[in-house]
Amino acid sequence: MILDRFQVPGRVAIVTGAGRGIGAASARALAEVGADVVCAARTVEQLEETAVAVRGAGRQALAVRCDVMQRDDLEQLVSTTLESFGRIDILVNNAGGWPPKEALRTSERSFEEAFRFNVTTAFLLTRLCVPRMVETTGGGAVVNISSRAGGIAQPGFAAYGTAKAALTFLTRELAQELAPKVRVNAIEVGSVETSALEYVLTDDTIRDEMVRNTPLQRLGHVDDVATAVVYLATPASAWVTGAVMKVDGGLEHPQLTIPVSPL
Repeated sequence: MILDRFQVPGRVAIVTGAGRGIGAASARALAEVGADVVCAARTVEQLEETAVAVRGAGRQALAVRCDVMQRDDLEQLVSTTLESFGRIDILVNNAGGWPPKEALRTSERSFEEAFRFNVTTAFLLTRLCVPRMVETTGGGAVVNISSRAGGIAQPGFAAYGTAKAALTFLTRELAQELAPKVRVNAIEVGSVETSALEYVLTDDTIRDEMVRNTPLQRLGHVDDVATAVVYLATPASAWVTGAVMKVDGGLEHPQLTIPVSPL
């Protein structure tokens, strides 16, 4: 049956940024379709909440404190997963983000850190996981959580938008190299109601403008993205690699214009 292709019983997934928001929702969703989940993030308390939810779905969960900016932490994440489960089938590179700022007020260091946080970390963890995927299971699936900020030019997003655009293109590059054994796809996410957007969503005027500028007339929910993660991580998408799926409510233009100082 077609729904069987969305099931991954006994497979093992690593999800970064799994303490809250899209990462936590993705971990729960993968557990619901049969995966055991290694939940990675910096905040242990949040990780434990996600792990409890995974176990509530009847699957095994492992909470691993991990700062993706630290190579040693990424290496430990992979080794801990293998020691605990003996395999890696799915990697969801979800950790990322960066606040908007005017280009001429963005330092070189900030620009480079935004790139490292959103691109280099995903590249490195993928590079660490893929050989072990092939070694332990014969193949696997990588899902990168990108952003519509990388596809829609707008003021204030020189660092974050450029980084996410790079992550999207990296996805396509890796898909070509790692096929046919490992599939690599990305999701370009629009504005989703998470704590990362709390600073703007608490302002009703800003929130209303963002909703008006979204064709589907609402902001995203974490499960909107988690559903797409399940599709791309499971055999349901067995003939899909190098794809960039938009989960954004239909955006073709910026939802909100960030004011910048005139030259």
